[in-house]
Amino acid sequence: MNVELPVELSGAKSSTLMWAQEYDVDAKALQQLRNIAALPWVHGVRVMPDVHLGKGATVGSVIAMYQAVSPAAVGVDIGCGMEGVLTSLTASDLPDDLSAIRSRIEAAVPVGFRAHENQVGVRRLGLDPRPWDRLWGEFTSLHDGVQDRERKAKQQMGSLGGGNHFIEVCLDDEDRVWLMLHSGSRNIGKELAERHMRIARDLPHNADLPDRDLAVFLSGTPEMDAYRRDLTWAQEYAARNRAVMLALVMDAVRGSFEVDVRFEQPISCHHNYVAEEHIDGLDLLVTRKGAIRAGRGDLGLIPGSMGTGSYVVRGLGSERSFYSASHGAGRRMSRNEAKRRFTVDDLVAQTTGVESRKDAGVIDEIPAAYKDIDSVIAAQSDLVEVVAHLKQVICVKG
Repeated sequence: MNVELPVELSGAKSSTLMWAQEYDVDAKALQQLRNIAALPWVHGVRVMPDVHLGKGATVGSVIAMYQAVSPAAVGVDIGCGMEGVLTSLTASDLPDDLSAIRSRIEAAVPVGFRAHENQVGVRRLGLDPRPWDRLWGEFTSLHDGVQDRERKAKQQMGSLGGGNHFIEVCLDDEDRVWLMLHSGSRNIGKELAERHMRIARDLPHNADLPDRDLAVFLSGTPEMDAYRRDLTWAQEYAARNRAVMLALVMDAVRGSFEVDVRFEQPISCHHNYVAEEHIDGLDLLVTRKGAIRAGRGDLGLIPGSMGTGSYVVRGLGSERSFYSASHGAGRRMSRNEAKRRFTVDDLVAQTTGVESRKDAGVIDEIPAAYKDIDSVIAAQSDLVEVVAHLKQVICVKG
């Protein structure tokens, strides 16, 4: 029997609306949501259809708190998000063999644990260097424990990373070519997040929490001020990392064609971040971990897996969802389970028609390890409207 979404999570101590059915969500993830909803600072929790278990806080959750923030509700990849841009190319412009374009992109953007040998000069990419100069000028204000990481952070600016991060060339339903990428704040964001999580766990007001990973900072304290400072910096680093990568990918694609390639205004959105927002008549701190803002008119990108395509969406401004939508398809099984269950032959079959890695190193990213993106989009038809459906023809992974 179909039940109209959203539904209230059973046993939750604060308002917890779900754009998913409880029977479709892992029991551990449901308990994690109940633990979050039980925190005394929580005004409400909103659960997206791509929800799955995370560290401390569930991926696919939107948490609104009174003058408090849990670093686990942001995630360790602070500022992770998406960038996408429509090009002037069409499917007829693409060669039959896409391997050369993929190789050119991989040569331009380091993937996995690799980084640029030297800091990327943003001016040569047509970017105004002043925001980057300001960002680096603020590095000395960050946590003392990362002060020896500045060179690494500069070398990683404009690099992809691994896991579910990707760069794709896609076609929409009108055969127009899009470029899209997914990445975050690289190692510096992770280092900052983990340091502040350790600080939060030792604060007295977090002594009796149901899960120590849900430790929070409180407004008006030096610990909160330090976290917000580093968080804001890392969110900007992530956005500028994607901007550099997109410029590098655009340059690589431009160099792959004899025709003049033009690009529309990029779409950019975080999906691991915190924002101050006015909700239900209150000024609250809202964390979106595996969720995007979907205020009325907001453009967003919701990717599927490396073989199933993605969506460009426009927010409908749903107050019930705290103006949010999902960030992707969401995992339906762990990486280890995917490696146990599937083979390279399965990966090859499930990525037919996509120019991509097809080896044991990316089996954990096999499409079957993810929820069905079309079902995820359908479950949130009251949150977003579809602007374009994209199907990748090239996928670059770390």
